[in-house]
Amino acid sequence: MVIKTNVAEMLGIKHPIVAAPMGPFYTTKLTIAVSEAGGLGVLSHVTLSEGITLNQIQESMKTVVEYTDKPFGLNIRTASLQPDAIKLCRRIPRFIMDNPKIKDQCTYLITSAGSPKMLYNKHFMALKETSNIKHFHVIPSLKLAKKVIKNGVDGIVATGHEGGGHQSYENTSTLILLQQIRQEFPNIPMIACGGYATGEGLASALAMGAGAIAMGTRLIASKECEFHENYKNEVKNSTISDTKLVTGVFGPARVFKNSYAENATAVLNKAEKRAEETSMSVIRDGVIKLEKAYNGDVDNGIILLGQSCGLVEEIESVSDIINSIVSSAEKCLKSAYCMIN
Repeated sequence: MVIKTNVAEMLGIKHPIVAAPMGPFYTTKLTIAVSEAGGLGVLSHVTLSEGITLNQIQESMKTVVEYTDKPFGLNIRTASLQPDAIKLCRRIPRFIMDNPKIKDQCTYLITSAGSPKMLYNKHFMALKETSNIKHFHVIPSLKLAKKVIKNGVDGIVATGHEGGGHQSYENTSTLILLQQIRQEFPNIPMIACGGYATGEGLASALAMGAGAIAMGTRLIASKECEFHENYKNEVKNSTISDTKLVTGVFGPARVFKNSYAENATAVLNKAEKRAEETSMSVIRDGVIKLEKAYNGDVDNGIILLGQSCGLVEEIESVSDIINSIVSSAEKCLKSAYCMIN
């Protein structure tokens, strides 16, 4: 049996499960595995090596279509402090246009950490007119949802503060955020993100009007993920209380409580954060610590991790993870349906 949703149909995928962006890390192998398993793999905005991001992303896209014929997606961070954002928003659509196989399979472009309007140039609009690509933007609040929907996005990724990585200053949970958005915008295609790792989570998100869930932490703990085994083991061995919010590169970030995090604090507001962002050294220092964790230094690096780590017990193949979640969600939805008479 297959769970059919508006988002799954829009993106051309079998199961309503999407990989969350995991920049600045490489996720090419993970993207292939998720797409092959019937979900939507998403290439991250890689910034581990300064100055060659465009080439990295282009080569990753070529690799994806070489090893799978299934749909996939791509993330571009459009933050003001992301130095290559404008270039990527212009040149990636042109690159996709010039590569028929990539154009056919890349059905999802997700922008985050900044404004979706950066993507609205003549190159992307030409791509939209001649392909099936859909533009989603990450939103952590109803206020931002109103803005990006007015700007004309095809859908939104509603992410609550339970999720790993960068969060907003509102500290709104996914549960509350989904209800707010569904009441205000009942027809907008929506992907729920933040706290998802089980079939119960998928079933609850679908019941609340989402068309899919996005998972990051759960997919890190997969055999195909490029992250170091030390990082994966921290996911497997952690509890829901093993994360905290600290100051990240683009604002608050949820991380694993290691020696780095224990000595880190969180800024109180946006003004305080912007005062700190007077130099690109803030980004460079953050990326260095992220790369340490990615390469296995789980004591001194920054380990981006969501509270769903407490729901992960094993490092499994991506296909087993997705099949198990979908099967469990089907049972939950059938059980809930039986309550109606």
